[in-house]
Amino acid sequence: MTWIPEVASNLASKVDGLLILITLLSLVFFILITVVLVYFAIKYRRKREDEETPYITGNEPLEIIWTVIPSILLIILFVYGYVVFKDMRTPPEDALEVTVEGKQWLWTFDYYNGKKTINELYVQHNRPVRLVMEAPDVLHSFFVPAFRVKQDLVPGRYTQLWFTPTKIGTFDIFCAEYCGTGHSAMLGKVIVLSPEAYEIWEKGVKADEGAGVASLPPAELGEKIYKEKGCNACHSVDGSVLVGPSFKGIFGHAAVMQDGSSVNVDENYIKQSIIEPQAHVVKGFQPVMPSFKGILSDEEVTALVAYIKTLK
Repeated sequence: MTWIPEVASNLASKVDGLLILITLLSLVFFILITVVLVYFAIKYRRKREDEETPYITGNEPLEIIWTVIPSILLIILFVYGYVVFKDMRTPPEDALEVTVEGKQWLWTFDYYNGKKTINELYVQHNRPVRLVMEAPDVLHSFFVPAFRVKQDLVPGRYTQLWFTPTKIGTFDIFCAEYCGTGHSAMLGKVIVLSPEAYEIWEKGVKADEGAGVASLPPAELGEKIYKEKGCNACHSVDGSVLVGPSFKGIFGHAAVMQDGSSVNVDENYIKQSIIEPQAHVVKGFQPVMPSFKGILSDEEVTALVAYIKTLK
C-alpha cells in the first residue's frame, strides 16, 4: 500500500510532480524557519531583567535575499503549475468523447455509438477520453483519484475534463461535492479495457461480465445490480426511508400513489417503475427517479425483481 493513490493516467504523474515539489519546498522552509526561530529565541533571549533590547535598523542584503529567492521560487511554481493546468484543460483532437450526467445519486454515460451505461465508464487503454459533463439538479463533482482528475458538474452549463488511461483495470469514481442525502453512495467505476476487450464491449458484450456473473442465480444477480447501478442511493433494503421507498417487504402489498389510488406491487409494477418511474409515484415521495430504459437489459430488470421479492 502506497501513501498516494495509484497512478493510472497520463496526467497523474504530472499532478503528483507538482504536488511533491510544493510539499518539499514547504517542508524545507518550515524546517529552516523553525530551526532559525528556535536558535534566535535561545541565543538572543533576555538574560537579565534590566537588559535592554538592542536597536536594530535592518540588514539590506538579508532583506533582498529573503525577498528575491521566494519570489523566484513562486514564479517557478506558477510556470510549472500553469503548464500542468494547460495540459489538463487541453484534450487532444482525437479524444473519444463521452457525455456524462451526474444526478442524485448516480452517474450515466452516453457513448458515440449509442450505448449507455450507469455508474460504469468503459474506456480503452492508452486512448484519450474527453468527458462532456452536465448536472440536471444540483452541483456534483466527478473525481477519479487514480487519474488525478476532478471537475464540478454545474446545472445549466457543460463542463469537461480529459485523460488517457495508462493502466488496465477498474478505478473508483467519487462525487466530491456534497449533493444531498445519497451523496456518499454516489459511486462509480472507470473500467479500462485492452483494445481487444474494448472492441468486444463496443459490439455489445459486457467485457467485465463473464460466465461467472451470467450464471448467478437471479436474486443474487439482482443484489449485485442493486449495489452497482446506484439503486442503494435512493432505496434501502432495511425499511429505512431514503429518497425513494424502501424495497423491504413491498412485494405483494398495496402501495398508495400520489393521486390516492392503490397499486399492487407485483412483477409488472416493479418493471414499470424501473422503465417508466413517473407512471406511478408513491405518496410522500418526489418524482425524481430517472428512467432506466435502455440502461438495464431485460435480464437485469428481471434479476432486480427477483431480488426485491426476497426482501421480506
